[in-house]
Amino acid sequence: MAQMGFYYDMTACIACKTCQVACNDKNDLKVGTLFRRVHTFEGGKFPKPWVYHLSIACNHCAEPRCVQNCPTGALSKREKDGLVVHDKDACIGCRYCTWACPFIEEAGRIGKCTGCADLVDRGQNPACVDACGMRVLEFGEVEALRQKYGDSPNLVVLPDPGITTPSLVIKPNLQALK
Repeated sequence: MAQMGFYYDMTACIACKTCQVACNDKNDLKVGTLFRRVHTFEGGKFPKPWVYHLSIACNHCAEPRCVQNCPTGALSKREKDGLVVHDKDACIGCRYCTWACPFIEEAGRIGKCTGCADLVDRGQNPACVDACGMRVLEFGEVEALRQKYGDSPNLVVLPDPGITTPSLVIKPNLQALK
């Protein structure tokens, strides 16, 4: 099985949130519901302030805890590409998945980034990737992304990657490593 994932270049992101808007539009989400979020972190003090941004969605983990916690099978990992998808009809709204993962939102019962599985099935990129004007997002086989960009270091703003093995490669802003 190929494991698809995202590459994100923190050093070039300007937090325009176009990826977030494209995701909301593609998924017809209500105001306030976000499957992809752009966070801004700032600190330091004059004369050395710093700022960086993080665009993050479901990491389509190799061992997704949300899938393990789902008692109905509404969340599942696709065999062909490793994308974690959600079956709205099978979901009972118990929210056990949200206990395991911060990237699942209330959207009716629950909802989440599916990596735009319907677009991927047609050979296209997820909406967030194509919408990014700065081209800081890339989608592909995670091993190929790791070979191209290297392994992601641990970032202070993300959980320990050893728990779920996220399918995410990040070029970090140096401030995110401290």
